Amino acid sequence: MRKPFRTVGVLIAAVLIALAMLPGCSKTPDPQPKEASRAPMVPSGRELPGWAHMVGLAADGSGFALLAQCVEDVERPENGFCRQYVAVLDKGAAQWRLRKAPLTEKSGTDGISADLRVLGPGRAWMQDWMGEDRHRNWFTADGGRTWQARDVKRAGEARSIPTGAALSTLCGPPTAPDGLECPKDRLMVMSPDDGRLRRLSTSPPLSGLLHPATYAEPDGSWWVSGEDPSTGEPAVAVSRDAGRTWTASVLDGPVKKPGWAVRVSVGDGVVYAAETGELPAGEPVKNPVRAIHRSRDGGRTWERTWTTGPDREPRTLMGVLVPGKGDTLLLHAESGTFTSPDGGRTFTQTGRGPGLGHASTVPLGRLVTAGACEYRITADGERWTQFTIGTCET
Repeated sequence: MRKPFRTVGVLIAAVLIALAMLPGCSKTPDPQPKEASRAPMVPSGRELPGWAHMVGLAADGSGFALLAQCVEDVERPENGFCRQYVAVLDKGAAQWRLRKAPLTEKSGTDGISADLRVLGPGRAWMQDWMGEDRHRNWFTADGGRTWQARDVKRAGEARSIPTGAALSTLCGPPTAPDGLECPKDRLMVMSPDDGRLRRLSTSPPLSGLLHPATYAEPDGSWWVSGEDPSTGEPAVAVSRDAGRTWTASVLDGPVKKPGWAVRVSVGDGVVYAAETGELPAGEPVKNPVRAIHRSRDGGRTWERTWTTGPDREPRTLMGVLVPGKGDTLLLHAESGTFTSPDGGRTFTQTGRGPGLGHASTVPLGRLVTAGACEYRITADGERWTQFTIGTCET
């Protein structure tokens, strides 16, 4: 188990205040049971055109969906085209509203590739990754009624990560230089006020390329993975004060060969870290997971609970891990879904079939693609809401 960790910035000691017993009570009252969290409610949008290739949901239940509707020409594919739309869900609304997307119409041979990030109620950022517009992005603060064109140039610095913001990096999209090396990576804050990128003043004590989670975890913590500056081993850093200070730790016996990134998921009293990268043995896979690590002390120390072998499943991870009640853990793999009852020590396959699910973290919870046009979302890994976006007609 790895124990040392480093801290950047000023640490503020937490002061615990003991509550006195009420007069006349012979014993401390039993703690009140924690109110069960409810599954987030998201309405379906079966009337929306085409299929949704990106969905984002804000913490208040509002959201955006980017849809595409394509017209094919079998004999001459270059004559086919794809129109893109934006669907907007207001807080508490019973249905999605269709808006015109600022993205240009695509040829049938181009395909669809875009990025959508929700930055709070009625606020979103969007970028087209293909064609002449790949260095431009758009921002809306009025639920997609109007969009303001932006570039990816840095607009100053941010002392902290504001509510509703998203994280990216200087060496990653959308600011990654074309064909050029990026010698020193830095965290970038995508502002919910104007959609512009600002460099975060305080950097986590990591080296190499940084891989931040786009959004904060349910407990408000922000996580970034990279390399330990001393050993080059995979490491993670966490901030619990909106990016003002960072604490880093090295995983428990990580694979020595350089990997890709570490994806962190925070549950109730537990933190999981999925170490991704090429597997040392066995048949190559597209989305390999090397190991799963668990922490009971907020990421200060780690215990490796799963090491991927050449044959036994799961060997892949689609998105992030989904913690449930106690030590229950849900993992979406290329071959289906797997559930662990013991924090990642053992797994049982509970669903079979490719493309069965891809989990991501959004401000409203864990969002899972459950099939064509089908989505599921949970706040606690136990209670789920399923909804449909689009008609799935291409």
